[in-house]
Amino acid sequence: MIRIGLFGIGLETYWGQFDGLLERLMGYQEEIATQLSREKTEVINAGMVDTAQKAQEAAQLFRRSDIDCVFIFISTYALSQNTLPVIQKLNVPIFLLNLKPVKAIDYKKINALQDRGKMTGEWLAHCQSCVAPELVSVFNRTGVKFTLLSGYLQEAYIWRQINQYLKAVEVVAKLRVTRIGALGHYYNGMLDVYSDLTQLSGVFGCHFEILEFGQLKQLRESVTPQERDQKISEFENLFIVNEACSDYELERAALTAVALDKLVTNNDLGALAYYYEGAGDDRYQNIVTSLIPGFTVLTGKNIPVAGEYEIKNVLAMKIMDLLGSGGSFSEFYALDFDEDLVLLGHDGPAHFAIAQGKVGLVPLPVYHGKPGKGLSIQMEVASGPVTLLSVAQDKEGKVYFVCAEGEVVPGETLKIGNTNSRYKFPISVRQFIDSWSLAGPSHHCAIGTGHLKDQLLKIADLLNINCIQIC
Repeated sequence: MIRIGLFGIGLETYWGQFDGLLERLMGYQEEIATQLSREKTEVINAGMVDTAQKAQEAAQLFRRSDIDCVFIFISTYALSQNTLPVIQKLNVPIFLLNLKPVKAIDYKKINALQDRGKMTGEWLAHCQSCVAPELVSVFNRTGVKFTLLSGYLQEAYIWRQINQYLKAVEVVAKLRVTRIGALGHYYNGMLDVYSDLTQLSGVFGCHFEILEFGQLKQLRESVTPQERDQKISEFENLFIVNEACSDYELERAALTAVALDKLVTNNDLGALAYYYEGAGDDRYQNIVTSLIPGFTVLTGKNIPVAGEYEIKNVLAMKIMDLLGSGGSFSEFYALDFDEDLVLLGHDGPAHFAIAQGKVGLVPLPVYHGKPGKGLSIQMEVASGPVTLLSVAQDKEGKVYFVCAEGEVVPGETLKIGNTNSRYKFPISVRQFIDSWSLAGPSHHCAIGTGHLKDQLLKIADLLNINCIQIC
């Protein structure tokens, strides 16, 4: 549940001078409150703040209500001294609504009134922009971060922006209560993947739980035959199980998958990054070579999992998942200069919610670059618009986004027991790979369905980080 604070601002002196003006402006504010109300949101409406006392009362109401963001409706001219005290007591995103009641003033109607007092009252119902520069000046001088939205009440553009910001507020709020498991250790020598957990915690507000592989081993040893068989049935329901998958490999993967479910539940995880090799211990290698099916199931159930201990990338996957767009683990496989496209894919976990049809479960004789062999997934992302997202860190440790919008197109792909799809971008493949690489992300990215650039820009804005747009 997202709690939205809302208050209007106006000048108390006006109410006694212009009959009906306050009621009219409050009606506009109720329109906004109605539009902001939807499933999983609660609007805390503090009414019209037009005095210093009401400003203090509104701030106290919002603090008691534990709001996630606040919308300030500029109803007419208002004093900045009655607005600043409210938001100074709140540590939430601030949205300043400079919204006229209609698209344009009906000049002839107002001029026909012939009573300059009534005409002035009509004008004051339209003069929201009079105070916008005053408030922006004060906010800038006092270090208040805010978003200014100018338009009119029923404007589709404005409500598209507001809805995207509300989704961004929801994503950021959920990230702040997400527990991310870090299981195992980095892939040795993969320097771009190494992450600063302190900095990531500071930006996203999430919790990182460092997990031992011994915990997973202990849970696996306690799995019952009934639990194992139930998991195999789940595999058969979720995957197209290749006939070459042996009973031994299915049972091995099912035991591990049950243990993974318990690990996630026991630690209340909302995402997980992992890597382990278990060198010198066959018991651990038996586990690490049977992880992919269970991790793919978890990813499809909104608990994204990234391989190679790619913690930054699992954050990108989680953001995509919270947007309802999947968020599949991926890397650049190859460039096709003949068809001007990029192949992206990865071994390991995938998000079957964005697959073209059912995901295949296939045996691999070797995990390239990793020990052993076992079951993997064969998947193509559904054709249509997609967005790539990477969470990156620069040489100073600052966190930022890199994103690109493109399209998955049908055609031949590699059937090597991995995710693999063909991606077209609005710039050439050469421009794309150069621009993406020079932006400085690690070699992994998250893939989500739909064009999400505008939404990701708003999430980055709320997180106070930069977002580099490739295309």
